[in-house]
Amino acid sequence: MVRVTGWSKITAVDRGERHHGRVVNAVLVEGLVKRYGQAPKDHLALDGLDLQIEEGTALGLLGPNGAGKTTTVRILTTLLRPDAGRVVVAGIDVLRDPAAVRRRIGLAGQFTALDYTLTARENLQMFGRLYRLGRRQADKRADLLLERFRLTEVASTPVKTFSGGMARRLDLASALVATPKVLFMDEPTTGLDPASRIDLWDLLADLVRGGTTLLLTTQYLDEADRLADRIAVVDRGRVIASGTPDELKCRLGGDRVDIRLTDVTQMDAAVAALREIASGEPMVDVANATVGVPAAGDASAAIAGVVRVLDRHHIAMLDIAVHRPTLDDVFLAVTKR
Repeated sequence: MVRVTGWSKITAVDRGERHHGRVVNAVLVEGLVKRYGQAPKDHLALDGLDLQIEEGTALGLLGPNGAGKTTTVRILTTLLRPDAGRVVVAGIDVLRDPAAVRRRIGLAGQFTALDYTLTARENLQMFGRLYRLGRRQADKRADLLLERFRLTEVASTPVKTFSGGMARRLDLASALVATPKVLFMDEPTTGLDPASRIDLWDLLADLVRGGTTLLLTTQYLDEADRLADRIAVVDRGRVIASGTPDELKCRLGGDRVDIRLTDVTQMDAAVAALREIASGEPMVDVANATVGVPAAGDASAAIAGVVRVLDRHHIAMLDIAVHRPTLDDVFLAVTKR
């Protein structure tokens, strides 16, 4: 049974207002549950998921395939009804008044929502009419967005002739026709070339700096690292880790010095020698003849210590490098896959 939250339960914090100088939530999700199928064999897509996104910030929603990311976005954007939980977006209870939520949000899904037979300008004008803007306002908004997304020169060109990157920019522009307070993007750069991805990243970063709240799902962890103020890792329908990118990386224990040996038969001797200076147990990759040493404190000092120890034990190496934790490391550590 769906638990619907009444207007009287929505607090000032939920409404996205500032309270005593604090930045507050544009999105609040509590105990979200979604099942597919019928009991007892139903599939639990979301199992009590909780999320918060502060106004004017970007949240990166990460997780393996089937973790519940797209289901979450579909519920937050009123396209799917949950079985339980509370959802407040842009100050409005999603279950109570979905129509009001839709007037305050923008959505760009995994696939573009464009009419490829129309021109770029005609697409934006069409979205303006769907948002019930007047003709003059829709035309003005279309021209503004075409300029902002560097599409003015192709404004009268059918979208079917566009490259993937151009179509993606136009799709994002269409999500902004109604000047949304909250923007949802579900894997927005899938299939784009590296240059188009970076171009779209810059556009999204500009939107957030301008005050838009962004929820981004992505399979590209470098994308989340660059765009997101905070990260939430979802698995099996629950948030299993959250924090800023730097906070999540620091939880893994800092830098590591990786040493590739000249002779793999010296692996055991190298591990024994490196235990003298390592801040933790060395990590062994026999296939690549590599030993990883956790580095406490300054990485440069750790490298110098490794070189001295291996030289003293007459152990030759081909290469040495510092490995700093990435979101890929975080993802693998928390999901175990």
